[in-house]
Amino acid sequence: MDVYEIYKELGISKEVYELGEKVLKDLEERFLEFDKVAEFNQLKILRAMQKNKVSAECLLGTTGYGYNDLGRETLEKVYADTFKGEDALVRPQITCGTHALALALMSNLRPGDELLSPVGKPYDTLEEVIGIRPSMGSLAEYGISYRQVDLLSNGDFDFEGIKAAINEKTKLVTIQRSKGYAMRPSLSVDRIGELISFIRKIKKDVIIMVDNCYGEFVETKEPLEVGADMIVGSLIKNPGGGLAPTGGYIVGKKECIENAAHRLTSPGLGKEVGASLSMNQSLFQGFFLSPTVTCGALKAAVFAANLYERLGYYVVPGGSEKRCDIIQSVELKTADALIAFCKGIQAAAPVDSYVTPEPWDMPGYDSQVIMAAGAFVQGSSIELSADGPLKEPYAVYFQGGLTWYHGKIGILNSLQKLVDANLVKGTLI
Repeated sequence: MDVYEIYKELGISKEVYELGEKVLKDLEERFLEFDKVAEFNQLKILRAMQKNKVSAECLLGTTGYGYNDLGRETLEKVYADTFKGEDALVRPQITCGTHALALALMSNLRPGDELLSPVGKPYDTLEEVIGIRPSMGSLAEYGISYRQVDLLSNGDFDFEGIKAAINEKTKLVTIQRSKGYAMRPSLSVDRIGELISFIRKIKKDVIIMVDNCYGEFVETKEPLEVGADMIVGSLIKNPGGGLAPTGGYIVGKKECIENAAHRLTSPGLGKEVGASLSMNQSLFQGFFLSPTVTCGALKAAVFAANLYERLGYYVVPGGSEKRCDIIQSVELKTADALIAFCKGIQAAAPVDSYVTPEPWDMPGYDSQVIMAAGAFVQGSSIELSADGPLKEPYAVYFQGGLTWYHGKIGILNSLQKLVDANLVKGTLI
């Protein structure tokens, strides 16, 4: 059977399919670059696993207190070595990326300290953690103040503003690598290093944390290699490889990790407890596969950028721009177009493809959000997914795809839904 015949059965018209093939012809060199990065990162993880003697026993789990969990302890050594940290906390008890970030902040800040974001407003769900939007248990309730310096209109750092904002109370600086729900460029590791170097010249002993969500294994370097004290992320994003069923990680300076461990469990217990149950094999195997899975997600993101850019849409990053994370945003301009795009992603899913996504009042957000994700792991954004807040400029944020081929059908289907609803901008010819 000709491959298009299967696409046709999945609802893709000849016009949409042929446009996709035209776009792909110009992406061979970009895809080869992604493959080279994936190879480098695959070798890096393999070396860390061999160095730390990952064994069959490591794949077994523990229950109850989880004392002497060989797999858990070895996995944390593998993460530390891979990301170039002194120590790591990698736990299924960390429920999501926001939880991991909140844990890192709350364990390393004390009443009277100030938190600074030099890259503008953080991701929406952190607003309540910080207290930008009042919430029970926020940093603000514990007497921890917050200050931010917005990026300049061209996306550059406001170095003068940052210098003016740092003061004697500034204890921790948080840098969000990915764009979140903002139409700004994501940050490369080199740009993060430039910012860290500038901050260190002003206040040497400040703790610098990088929200690493969506950025792991996109480049050959990670933020700890350019001076960050902590990197934080979710296991149902890049490093889980689509196999981790839950969890989060913090990697970095030993003191920062110990603070986080004692906050996660209890003072006096720290890293010594926390049963891994039956998850160790999924966490090890997912981490091992993550460079390849991330590579597929990058190919899907670049394909989406070039396809929609060709039709006249504003996309961030642009089709030919350097990739710093797996997220691709497309400015769709209307609520109907945003909803149609997400319906296309949902309809291309292996799980719940028959479900129609609807906007809803999702906890942690200040407006309705629509999310499309027919995933094997609930909420996994390394799997094919798309989401966006129903507010101007009605931008959709697309990410993931456990394989490049699944990402491809998802993007074609998103365009097909726009075409079917007469909402597409530009011409398919």
